[in-house]
Amino acid sequence: MTSEIQKNLVEKNAEYARTFDQGDLALPPAKHYLVVTCMDARVDPAAAFGISLGDAHVIRNAGASAKDAQRSIIISQQLLGTREILLVKHTGCGMLTFTNDDAHALVKQNLGPTAAAELGPLDFLPFAEVEAAVEEDVGFLKRSATVPEDVKISGWVYEVETGRVRQVV
Repeated sequence: MTSEIQKNLVEKNAEYARTFDQGDLALPPAKHYLVVTCMDARVDPAAAFGISLGDAHVIRNAGASAKDAQRSIIISQQLLGTREILLVKHTGCGMLTFTNDDAHALVKQNLGPTAAAELGPLDFLPFAEVEAAVEEDVGFLKRSATVPEDVKISGWVYEVETGRVRQVV
């Protein structure tokens, strides 16, 4: 049975496709940069950061984690030529609201011991303070042998309350 969400996807895609005229964009991002940001539904990277279709890679995950995004960052840089990374976390992030122990207990409670065992010691990568987490992730990227030394890396906080972004590092 098709859900309302699936119906909406098909309808909205049909509207989008009717006027779509950018099918000839190149595979590598035109502006040679990538953004790592959170999957939070209140963050719209294209609108908030002025990213046009074809300009940049946008990697989204819970908490805008550089560690979680590492595989995609390597592909973006080594196969598709990006030369700059913008790491953007945000205020009011859900990653501020729990610990690893909390997440593991929730999985065990809601999904059972088999699911909990399957996760093993998975680090959910929560953090206690946004700016410190930005600094930590930028440091991780700068120290990583998987990111070339000449790649420019900066760290930002997007304020969900105002729509503004501010540089941390």
